[in-house]
Amino acid sequence: MYPTVAEALALPVLRQGRPHVVAGAAGLDAPVRWAHVAEVADIAHLLRGGELVLTTGVALPDDGPALARYVADLAGVGAAGVVIELVRHWSDKLPAALVEAAEEHGLPLVTLSRETRFVSVTEAVNGQIVDAQVAELRAAERVHETFTALTVAGAEPGVVLGEVARLTEQPVVLETLSHEVLAYDAAGTDPAELLAGWPSRSRVVQVGERTGYHPASGWLVTVVGARGHDWGRLVLVCADQPPHRHRVVSERAASALAVHRLVAKDSDGLERQAHRAVLTELLASPAPSSELLARASALAVPLTGRQLVGLAVRPRLAGHRPALSTPPVLRELAEATVLAARRAKVSALVATDDLGVRALLALSREANADAVLQRLATDVHEARGSAPGVLAVGTTVSSPAEARRTLQEAAHVAAAALGSGDERVLHRLSDVRLRGLLHLLAGDERVTAFAHRELGPLLQRDAASGSRLVQALRHYCEQGGNKSAAAAAAHTSRTAYYQQLARIEQVLGVRLEDPESMLSLYVALLASDLTRPSEEDSPGRGAQ
Repeated sequence: MYPTVAEALALPVLRQGRPHVVAGAAGLDAPVRWAHVAEVADIAHLLRGGELVLTTGVALPDDGPALARYVADLAGVGAAGVVIELVRHWSDKLPAALVEAAEEHGLPLVTLSRETRFVSVTEAVNGQIVDAQVAELRAAERVHETFTALTVAGAEPGVVLGEVARLTEQPVVLETLSHEVLAYDAAGTDPAELLAGWPSRSRVVQVGERTGYHPASGWLVTVVGARGHDWGRLVLVCADQPPHRHRVVSERAASALAVHRLVAKDSDGLERQAHRAVLTELLASPAPSSELLARASALAVPLTGRQLVGLAVRPRLAGHRPALSTPPVLRELAEATVLAARRAKVSALVATDDLGVRALLALSREANADAVLQRLATDVHEARGSAPGVLAVGTTVSSPAEARRTLQEAAHVAAAALGSGDERVLHRLSDVRLRGLLHLLAGDERVTAFAHRELGPLLQRDAASGSRLVQALRHYCEQGGNKSAAAAAAHTSRTAYYQQLARIEQVLGVRLEDPESMLSLYVALLASDLTRPSEEDSPGRGAQ
């Protein structure tokens, strides 16, 4: 907001006096709050600090101790500098005692070799200060309007941080109070460099106020929160002492972020969004970039030098069928997974998707992966006892480049396990066997065509007559061809069930007792389950 001593000396009205800095050059960057003409020696007690004192020197003493005291008094009250005209009192040079005292206190001491109209100097300097203040007020008004509009629009954190970066031209980071990065805008700098080692760097930066500058790190830190509940910090990275305008921007941005969180009513929304973004990019990137690895590390989940395991958690509904879950159910499932990972002391990226929770666990090289996974799965099941789910893991891998594979495997295993009815605590790729293979091939048109060839006539018969022949066939295959057990599972008398089996053989033109026929039909049923709802969920229960 204020010009420095050097900027004031560069004004034309002062340049005409041929200014020469004779001492205290190190203080030329001090801000000038006001230009003040003072022709008395004991002026210090009337000043407030930041004044550029203008004098002809006519009232200043000539003895060294008095001059040294004059300088010490001005430095003591925080004067920005002293400008002395070498015309009336001293015409050649200033006394050595005055120069030495100014150098000792770091107070800029400037001489003018030509007569100068001090009234013009004060007008120019003070006018510059007033103009800067007006400009600052206008800028603050624009900042207020900008962030008010963002708040009303419910702008996402990324949009708010983008505006901060645009207004300040500095990188900005939003972190949790545990120093995990939720969002950032690098403002054109290298994101990997910005986020490198972020949690450890952030822990040492503490300020004792809501907004404060930490000179050692070059961070302007603003606490984010509302209603007495602080949950994050907004960090503006600026190597030099930030201007007041940057503080205003940071504080208004922090308010917008706090309001967004209150409106969202999701205490972990930002954290889950940050985790989801990293997981999504890992799934889309065969070779993760250095920036992506830095982002994961900034979320306190380092991916290099770790054992990585993909995890998928799916809620199980009636009939063991998968379905789209509501946001509250997904949040509860994610929270249970996060808490279980913390209890197991495992770093994890955890996010929700349309069906459940996706996670990437980062275990130390020395950890017993099987024991950790078993404990985590047990904790999740206990936390979600009222709505048990399926937990599935992919293969344990050792490099970020393989993260995509283990995440995809976990999703395939979870989808297959949901249809199996298997109630084990943790499902692995080896547990889902044929179902797992079919889920891996779910997008293959040849598998779809095979299922249609095998079951097409039976599906058409059920649709036309309202019969339940496909369901009868399912019980027969699931019971391994045991007709009595299949009839009991279907809650049908043996006589009626045997009639259904005969009708199935007639419609399909096969013998069910033939092992290959039963196997082919069972594979077709499993394949059709990938795209068709269970017959138990079908509306009609007509005559058999």
